[in-house]
Amino acid sequence: MIAMQNRTLIIAEAGVNHNGDIKLAKQLIDVAADAGTDYVKFQTFNAERIVTKTADKAEYQKQSFDSSESQFEMLKRLELSVEMHLELIEHCEHRSIKFLSTGFDIQSVDLLVGLGLNLIKIPSGEITNLPFLRYIGSLGLPVILSSGMSTMKEIADALLILEQTGLPRAKITVLHCTTEYPTPMDEVNLRAMNSIRNTLGVAVGYSDHTLGIEVSVAAVALGASVIEKHFTIDRSLPGPDHKASLEPNELFAMVKAIRNIEVALGSDVKEPTISEIKNIRIARKSILAGRKIEIGEILSASNLVIKRPGDGVSPMRWDHLIGQAASREYLPDEKIDQ
Repeated sequence: MIAMQNRTLIIAEAGVNHNGDIKLAKQLIDVAADAGTDYVKFQTFNAERIVTKTADKAEYQKQSFDSSESQFEMLKRLELSVEMHLELIEHCEHRSIKFLSTGFDIQSVDLLVGLGLNLIKIPSGEITNLPFLRYIGSLGLPVILSSGMSTMKEIADALLILEQTGLPRAKITVLHCTTEYPTPMDEVNLRAMNSIRNTLGVAVGYSDHTLGIEVSVAAVALGASVIEKHFTIDRSLPGPDHKASLEPNELFAMVKAIRNIEVALGSDVKEPTISEIKNIRIARKSILAGRKIEIGEILSASNLVIKRPGDGVSPMRWDHLIGQAASREYLPDEKIDQ
């Protein structure tokens, strides 16, 4: 289990929204820290190791930047050097927020572990990468596994590989997500998150690529232990992920909403709250005399009424009183006390 009990781990996904600019990356850290997220996450990769020079870009990437640029060229511009990693980690420490990055290849994971990271994020695209999964499992560190584009069987296979190489399932959280930027609402399929948990016996969360914050908040209400959400300084900036990212004020609103939902979820016990107890007398009713009732008169629907306040005999005792002889004289609106 990665998140604390009853508290959602919120990861602010800066990703590649730094556009290769260390100053912009630090601004993103500042925003995430000010918003109160637990982690700010970047992406660690070497373009030569993860993509061919002729690989095409996704449609959403073509729409957000130069469509003639190859995926390799785009990623090359967005690499973070070792020196940049060190600078960003130092800035995170200064701002009291945890640094996290997704490693897209074994060498990148080694770099991150060497820099002191004790949590590994596996991106959706690597869920079918057998050698990569085996290596991650052998490290024994807690893992967050994104499951975009996956079937239940592919998730189960990935979990089995991680377990077979030494990583207990209890140290894995699977994030349900849809790998489309932005994700259409009719493709969110949020109930699948609980299907993953119930079918595979693993902690779950949600990696949100929708516009807005409501799906992340709904995921928390459904039991997500981790929320990951892209954010940016400005959605109009050039780059592959800016358009599907939250702006700072939206990130602040999401964190506030999630923390409110955590409190509102409360416990599974149904009983009056401390605040409600004082209102019971005001809102509930009692059995009263509907008119003057003489001593010995038979109590009935014709001489009894039910009115506020609720500090007398409960109307739930109506059947018990009906047919009894009045033990004393009652004036109109006087509480029946027998």
